[in-house]
Amino acid sequence: MKIGTYVANATRGTKERVSKLLRMHANKREELSLATAGDIVAVVGPKRVWTGDTLCDDGSPILLEKIHFPDPVLSIAVEPKTHDDQDRLQATIDRFIEEDPSLTVRTDPESGQRILSGMGELHLEIIIDRMIREYGVHTRVGKPQVAYRETITRPAQAVGSYIRQTGGHGQYGVVELKAEPMRRSGGVEFVDGTKGAPVPAEFIKAIQAGIRDAAQTGVLADYPVVDVRVTLIDGKYHEVDSSDLSFKIAGSMAFQECLRKGEPVLLEPVMALEIETPEPYVGECIGDLTARRGEVHGIQARGNLHVIKGQAPLAQLFGYATALRSLTQGRASYTMQFERYEVVPSNLAERIMARVHG
Repeated sequence: MKIGTYVANATRGTKERVSKLLRMHANKREELSLATAGDIVAVVGPKRVWTGDTLCDDGSPILLEKIHFPDPVLSIAVEPKTHDDQDRLQATIDRFIEEDPSLTVRTDPESGQRILSGMGELHLEIIIDRMIREYGVHTRVGKPQVAYRETITRPAQAVGSYIRQTGGHGQYGVVELKAEPMRRSGGVEFVDGTKGAPVPAEFIKAIQAGIRDAAQTGVLADYPVVDVRVTLIDGKYHEVDSSDLSFKIAGSMAFQECLRKGEPVLLEPVMALEIETPEPYVGECIGDLTARRGEVHGIQARGNLHVIKGQAPLAQLFGYATALRSLTQGRASYTMQFERYEVVPSNLAERIMARVHG
């Protein structure tokens, strides 16, 4: 790649000009005239390039596989400190999301707060710090919240009926669903098991929409529902009174009843950990990890250090960087990444539900 030339964006079918090539050294940068295989560089010039795009030689097009970004597992509420910050906060967050697809934002419908979600404490701390340093946007930040999920543990069937008969045009929709637990990280899958007989094809999308809406709020603690396969097994309609709205509401009601009958449980994000520590502190690190409901999967030597590989629930890892420094006189470090969701122990689940419902 040479400066002053054009490269192809194979992902979007466009061309981009390379104005500058920079090799980054922490807070310094070195200008280059060209970059070759194996170089890691910053490119100045492209205007419509996003994280995950493939840039290549126009004469030798190649499209690399898209990067998979796991769902965010930690959330914080962010509010502007002043009226001036109010106008710039959303624009700044939108810019961060463009460059970092593992970051998401939503508005809490009850509190009206912006909820910023990312991959861990450090991730969110860096985003807040960059808001101040790079964009001059000051915020008030709430306590980190774990992104729990809900699922069912056994199959269940339920009927949802939305029938409103009035003097004029009414509403009529009856939906029968079967919900089954699915593999972890399976989302919510919909299957039409009727083949269009009891429910006309034009109402199937409305039923799916009702299920999708209901899956945003579980029955235990209002967390999103995952890892469930939903099958439409029967239904009834009325020639005059049936509508998309009636089947959407009926589908939502049937799905929520399936959740209640399916012995629902809470799921929590579990993180894979790799801790590097000098040998004298291995025992303290393992003891601390076990106290955090963690597991140790193995220990191996890496030069003068020992590497502890294990896992622990994210809820037990708040402030872990500070705790690890204290345990090892500042000589240990760790990396952490999301691994999977697991069922929350029943005693802890009760506490979480009590906190959510006040």
